[in-house]
Amino acid sequence: MFPASRYSLQAHRCIRAFKTVQADHAVPPLYSTVHRRTCSSAPAPRITTHYTIHPREKDPRWEGVDMERFADEADVVIVGGGPAGLAAAIRLKQLANEHEKELRVCLVEKASQIGAHTLSGACLEPSALNELFPDWKERGAPLNTPVTEDIFSILTEKYRIPVPMLPGLPMNNHGNYIVRLGNFVRWLGEQAEELGVELYPGYAASEILFHEDGSVKGIATNDVGIAKDGSPKDVFERGMELHAKVTLFGEGCHGHLAKQLYKQFNLRENCESQTYAIGLKELWMIDEKKWRPGRVEHSVGWPLNRNTYGGSFLYHLNEGEPLVALGFVVGLDYTNPYLSPFREFQRWKHHPFVAPTLEGGNRIAYGARALNEGGFQSLPELTFPGGMLIGCSPGFMNVPKIKGTHTAMKSGMLAAEAIFPKVTAESLESDTAGLHVPEYAESLKKSWIWKELYAVRNIRPSFHNYFGLYGGMVYTGIFYWILRGKEPWTLKHCGLDSAQLKPAKECTPIEYPKPDGKLSFDLLSSVALSGTNHEGDQPAHLTLKDDSIPVDRNLAIYDGPEQRFCPAGVYEYVPMETGDGMRLQINAQNCVHCKTCDIKDPSQNINWVVPEGSGGPAYNGM
Repeated sequence: MFPASRYSLQAHRCIRAFKTVQADHAVPPLYSTVHRRTCSSAPAPRITTHYTIHPREKDPRWEGVDMERFADEADVVIVGGGPAGLAAAIRLKQLANEHEKELRVCLVEKASQIGAHTLSGACLEPSALNELFPDWKERGAPLNTPVTEDIFSILTEKYRIPVPMLPGLPMNNHGNYIVRLGNFVRWLGEQAEELGVELYPGYAASEILFHEDGSVKGIATNDVGIAKDGSPKDVFERGMELHAKVTLFGEGCHGHLAKQLYKQFNLRENCESQTYAIGLKELWMIDEKKWRPGRVEHSVGWPLNRNTYGGSFLYHLNEGEPLVALGFVVGLDYTNPYLSPFREFQRWKHHPFVAPTLEGGNRIAYGARALNEGGFQSLPELTFPGGMLIGCSPGFMNVPKIKGTHTAMKSGMLAAEAIFPKVTAESLESDTAGLHVPEYAESLKKSWIWKELYAVRNIRPSFHNYFGLYGGMVYTGIFYWILRGKEPWTLKHCGLDSAQLKPAKECTPIEYPKPDGKLSFDLLSSVALSGTNHEGDQPAHLTLKDDSIPVDRNLAIYDGPEQRFCPAGVYEYVPMETGDGMRLQINAQNCVHCKTCDIKDPSQNINWVVPEGSGGPAYNGM
């Protein structure tokens, strides 16, 4: 368990006292997919009750409710307790201690514990960690499994084609470590607390605050005590405000506050749209005779066709028991609305090269998360008055390496080094109330992050050709392995992932085999292993801008793709109680916070916002 912070905002105890005791809510049943496109002439039933869609100012039930919020001040506020946010917090306090300066750094994290919402493969490149803590081994960092063997394969339905892992290829993992990233993040949190960072897990940042001049002032945490119908409960309590000289946004991939900042400050004016993938992961305890600690296996090909970007990983951990981490990644620019990333993952485990490792084993954990794949071409402006973007929020993942932890940490460290002299200066020199620190973006462009992402910039978009996967691999072999990314051109992505789906009538339905309960499983049993739970009596945080669009457009044109691209069974189409057509049902309690729905919805009608703090998955070392 991650210890509670030794430091406490005055509001910390106050808000907790007003929270109701949350009963345990079982995962609601997941219904089978309804392959019908029956629309109804009846008015669409009301689905969304969240105040971001239905303002409380216009709701008579909120008249007379005290909406005053407690405010607190810090020098730096960080949103998100992942590798980037924690690395930034640690580096700030390191600098403060070195220069004997007083510096208050507060970090808020929506998960109930630091690391509980963290999910990654993960094969960690230790470059940034070496810079942050040269003595990380002596400090007990949970990097227990150095990579000893690298295997890369192209899979056909029944066979495996080995691919030599040549030195210099981005997938080469010599010198890296297989880790459970949630455990590593928890350890970073412990280091941060020892340095004096104030950590507040269980507090979801729901709102950006602005000064009168338009610069960022800080954030507000979410309100608690709102009923499912959007009305205030007797125990309603406003969130708290955290003001800062600079606010760092490190929410991870597709952060809901970052989306607002992109629009507010036009940060994507000079870059391409971000493109994404969904990564699904399981932990298995396997037969010890099949256990090969340090082995790293990656594959591309089956069960995906050549024009669908994706692949798999299978890592053998060395943590005292025969544990393997395995997963499947599918690019969200796929075109067939009948594709289900979850069921592709389940099907992959039956391949003759994969199944023998798992047979006789026991699945112990499951989760999913979206990841950035846009790379260099999709990096937005990183700084704006009062704040900056760090980590996977802007998208520093090295896609061909399938690694982003090292770049996320380094971005947080660079942000801290740019901020420190500004926030500790005796006289603040700024044109805006919230400090603007463009030096962060300048130093990042001079760092190894920029060089690394530039070198691999064309690998992901090179897959957009007639030969798909195979054409991309040939391009990588010629222009990356030989020229190291020095070709004088930059390829483009295909645009928004949400715009790539074809109408269902133009596509062939995919018949997936039924899960056998031994290697492959259904969604219900999978979500149960994620530990996911939300307070049941609160508005759904999966909000719809228009409640009629799911049936009138998504179901009618695309056969309801949200019921397939969601890896947790949140969305399903069920018959109307009147028998007149279909309606969308949102099982918000199932949500594992992957953000895929917000990204892939072809109507861009779904807007993911934070639920009450502490809600969501409870990953244990994912």
